[in-house]
Amino acid sequence: MIGGNRRAIGLGPYPEISLATARDKARDAKAKVEQGVDPIEDRKAARAALAAANARTLLFSDAVDKWIIAKMTDRPEKSQRAIRSTISRYALPEIGALSVQDITVQDVTRAIQGVWSDKPDTGQKLRSYLEGILSWATVAGHRSGDNPARWNGNLKELLPAPSQVEKGKVGNFPALALADVPAWWAELSKRDSMGAMALRFAALCASRSGEVRGATWDEIDMKAGVWTIPSSRMKMDKEHRVPLSPAAVALLKMVPKMKDQPLVFPSITGRTMSDMTLSKVMRDMQEREEKAGRPGWIDPRTGRPAVPHGLRSSFRDWAAETGYDRDMAEIALAHKVGSDVERAYRRTDLLERRRAMMGAWADFLTGKDSGVVVKFPTYISASD
Repeated sequence: MIGGNRRAIGLGPYPEISLATARDKARDAKAKVEQGVDPIEDRKAARAALAAANARTLLFSDAVDKWIIAKMTDRPEKSQRAIRSTISRYALPEIGALSVQDITVQDVTRAIQGVWSDKPDTGQKLRSYLEGILSWATVAGHRSGDNPARWNGNLKELLPAPSQVEKGKVGNFPALALADVPAWWAELSKRDSMGAMALRFAALCASRSGEVRGATWDEIDMKAGVWTIPSSRMKMDKEHRVPLSPAAVALLKMVPKMKDQPLVFPSITGRTMSDMTLSKVMRDMQEREEKAGRPGWIDPRTGRPAVPHGLRSSFRDWAAETGYDRDMAEIALAHKVGSDVERAYRRTDLLERRRAMMGAWADFLTGKDSGVVVKFPTYISASD
């Protein structure tokens, strides 16, 4: 009897539910009635809560598909493909395997920070896509709480304003003083974590963090000593070849190569390593210096601690100081060189000349050589 009404409750089918178990369930139900609880409604509430919890286990990668079907089907197919491509390239490696309920502001920041400064337009679009997906997931009952991809009062406090990025007002990344580079490298070489090895490879190749973190074994030809980065992973959307110095090849041979793992430098979860991993290595190195009472690895121009991206500036300064050709150094950094016409007629990326330069850079990093290349002018006599 519940509230003056006689009700029946099933205890489960026999023989799956034994007589002893059925008696225990009956006693539990009677105890709830005595406490003023309707065991039937209580069971319905528990099932509803379980269903709600299951609904909130929707993975972000699956939410993307559902969001595109729900909100993007009125757009041209080409536009839908572009949206999916942007999300797949930048967001899915970082948060694709997370439940939409578990995604935090830090997760969103990690997903967009790599493209936020390099490709401002793409970064802003990606943030709006993530906000739309998570908003849809909230209304659809798959998550609750504030939207971690919201800009105002949220990501605005963590990322530079789009207007600053577009106009180049963020400023140069703090770089190592050339005099400090060999000592910094020696300290870095004492660390054997995957993040430290990725940072060493980035320094040896003067590459962007994202290019290194996304590097796969099939992009690397160890025998030829060449790392070919596809256009889809390059800032300029153009394939880039990196000549690997002997030091870079030796480093790659030290990296553990795991079965069924295409990434050269995967995270501990097997996914693409976060940009924060490389930054943390440098922060830890700086903190160690400061605790020892030393200034650490400071950019002499800004007075700020050097960061991974600043290593490219250090390389550029070294190339200029040692007399290497400007265009060759700019090509090594995967920058655009010359006018559109000049680029159209240039049919070489100076790979072998850059190989010698990167070998000299590796020697400088490791402290083997600090010499300066001196170029003498070529004089042509009147008779010639």
